[in-house]
Amino acid sequence: MTGLGKLRWPRLAALFVLPAVLAGCVSNGGMMPAGLGGSSAKYAELNDGGHTLPAIDVSGIDPAMLRQRVDYRTREPAGTIVVDTAARHLYLVEGDGKAMRYGIGVGKAGLAFAGSATIKRKAEWPHWAPTENMMNREPARYRHMASGMTGGLDNPLGPRAMYLYQGDRDTMFRIHGTTEPETIGHAVSSGCIRLMNQDVIDLYNRVKTGSRVVVIQGGRAAES
Repeated sequence: MTGLGKLRWPRLAALFVLPAVLAGCVSNGGMMPAGLGGSSAKYAELNDGGHTLPAIDVSGIDPAMLRQRVDYRTREPAGTIVVDTAARHLYLVEGDGKAMRYGIGVGKAGLAFAGSATIKRKAEWPHWAPTENMMNREPARYRHMASGMTGGLDNPLGPRAMYLYQGDRDTMFRIHGTTEPETIGHAVSSGCIRLMNQDVIDLYNRVKTGSRVVVIQGGRAAES
């Protein structure tokens, strides 16, 4: 090979290698943020308990609200749920500086509770009934539903609910699903702490009855 050939070869090789390297960073027309790969699969259609949960189109949802494992510094032990209402995030502490983070919507009831509680009951496709306050506030909307609704796709609690107690007292605070995934990341008119349905099923499967829940109001939880 001539001297000129020796000079040209590295440049030619680079021209072939560079597109291959760039192709590895691109998915669906752009670079995928770290930790968000496969988001569509996480929110795909799901058959559960005789019901078919529709897929959620996450393209219009803030990526920070999608389920993902994050770095998280806390003194709480693994298995603790930390609800940061201001940041609209729920963290399931995993230990070793990591947590599974979920986006949440926060209702008025969710903003009325702070401190710690325990998940004393869990329910799949739970029964729901409006509270007396809800019926007094919006009688035309809720009074006819006083006897409640059985579990199903139209049930406001979604496919799962976790009920928080302090000792033997029901706080009336719930972590549950939603029929309105577009509200995740926002303050909402009613409910407690709502997650997208695929997310609340994932959380439900990870936590046990007796798990501790810490609710933080008015400030972001520590996160690296």
